[in-house]
Amino acid sequence: MSILSKYILKKYLINFIIVLLSLEIFFVGIDILQNFKSLPHSANLQLLYVLYMSFFTLTLTLPLSIVFGWIVTLVVFIRNNEFVAFNALGATNKRIFLPVVNISVLLLIGLIILQMTPLAYSADQKSKILNNQYFTSTKNDIFLKYNDYYVYFKKLLPLEKRAEDIHIFKVSGKDVIETIIGEKAYFQNNKWYVVNVKIIDKPKDLNIDDSKLDIKYEKFLHTLDGFKPKILDNVYESNSEFSIFDAVSAVVLLKEQGIKTDKIRSILYNQIVIPFFVIPLILLIFAYASLNSRFFNIGKFTSMSIFGTLIIWGIFFMLFKFTKGGVIIPEISILLPMLIWVIISMYLYNKKINS
Repeated sequence: MSILSKYILKKYLINFIIVLLSLEIFFVGIDILQNFKSLPHSANLQLLYVLYMSFFTLTLTLPLSIVFGWIVTLVVFIRNNEFVAFNALGATNKRIFLPVVNISVLLLIGLIILQMTPLAYSADQKSKILNNQYFTSTKNDIFLKYNDYYVYFKKLLPLEKRAEDIHIFKVSGKDVIETIIGEKAYFQNNKWYVVNVKIIDKPKDLNIDDSKLDIKYEKFLHTLDGFKPKILDNVYESNSEFSIFDAVSAVVLLKEQGIKTDKIRSILYNQIVIPFFVIPLILLIFAYASLNSRFFNIGKFTSMSIFGTLIIWGIFFMLFKFTKGGVIIPEISILLPMLIWVIISMYLYNKKINS
């Protein structure tokens, strides 16, 4: 890495960290002030709430901080006439912005990696803390389809990876041909094991004289391969989140069952695709910056850059909310606008640089 790249990165990272910490403190502080009366008295739970809230806001503040830190860095360079010095040293535009683009991509990849961990459920966890449900996570009356079976869980305890009072119905056409009743089920080895099972088979040919139900008992059987407790917990909740791994698993499993996955795909695209909207912004803001401050309105440049960033971020945020609510399919509402945004940005960048 050249001395120039190290210098630009050093200046940028300092500004990025300052902006990120400022936004984090602002958002977390506002949230704590709003929910202060609802927070539990336990210091441990309060610290956990701050941790979950900090990561939840990180998914919002990190992409914005990448752009805002770049705006601050450019303003400092322009005011100190450092751009003139860079060009005098023979630095091209690419050598100036490429280190920032590279580190921004790495930061976004780091954010994506964090969303593969349990921290992806920070929004759910902080809500449970506020509602005094952090240690009593249960779901009742879950009903789902699995191949030729319909499965009903009276009670699901996702943290303990177990369920109670399970009914499994095997269907052929419109006819229920088998009923399986279990007291409890445990999730192990990527399968649900139902214990103390009662199996009731209905005869294929029904007649008054000799038709009877065939009833037998088994110690255990397994079903719902791959349906993790967290997937069962979240898939039918309108406001639940998924980690990237669980979202991919849910999409694969639910597609096999013929169940719509629009909501889960929108969450997946929001975690993986949308944060990269900042990369074209970095190039555009750089293209509209000036070499020096003599004939350049820095105040207008700063306000327009910040305003434009918030507008673009707001559009993608609005599209995600519409998609998550089932209004539009995610490929049209998220992937297509992202592609259009990249194309427009590249066009404007090339037009400005070449002019």
